[in-house]
Amino acid sequence: MTLPTITQNTIDLAPGDELILRFRTWEDYENLIARRQDKAGLKIRYSSATQEIRIMSPLSGHGKNADILSDLVKALLRYQNQDWEVFTPITLKRTNKQGVEPDYCFYIQNRQQILGKERINLEFDPPADLVIEVDLTSSTKAEDYQAIAPQELWIYRRSGLLIYLFDGQQYQESQTSYNFPDFDVKKLIPEYVDRGWQVGSSIAVREFEKFLREGF
Repeated sequence: MTLPTITQNTIDLAPGDELILRFRTWEDYENLIARRQDKAGLKIRYSSATQEIRIMSPLSGHGKNADILSDLVKALLRYQNQDWEVFTPITLKRTNKQGVEPDYCFYIQNRQQILGKERINLEFDPPADLVIEVDLTSSTKAEDYQAIAPQELWIYRRSGLLIYLFDGQQYQESQTSYNFPDFDVKKLIPEYVDRGWQVGSSIAVREFEKFLREGF
């Protein structure tokens, strides 16, 4: 067993590990973000409400699920003739409140306002229209995004999709998607993510695109 290591200059976690640091400040969080350096695989999250920093090292299956989820979202957007901008990896922060690092961050209705930007600053930029989190070893809660306030939050966990919509104050779990109201994404997305493990991601996405073209 490899134990997590945090020193003045390094942060090392084995794949699948999660480390929680309690009673931490925003400054502690910013310092950890700076010290992460080239450890881009590490995800770091902060909440002022709990005063906790959570450091996660995703498993390899995490990335595969996230990528196929993103590809399925893009297929839906193409079908709807919508343009988008997507960010991954990305750190979304509200100073002294929350810091999160979703697997994918989509700007759809608000894409024009962030065109050409390499980083999102929520002090000036609008929140995302859709963010995606994949949970394999960690557990994301809708409250983790309360201050970040994307319009729609997807949490993919154990071959199931949870959808949360922001009502201006908090998140409400929903059976339907704000961005894709004409599709049963709670059923379709897990079905085709699982299909990606069976036949390969590219084949599953092509099958999904064919399903859309043929009128689902």
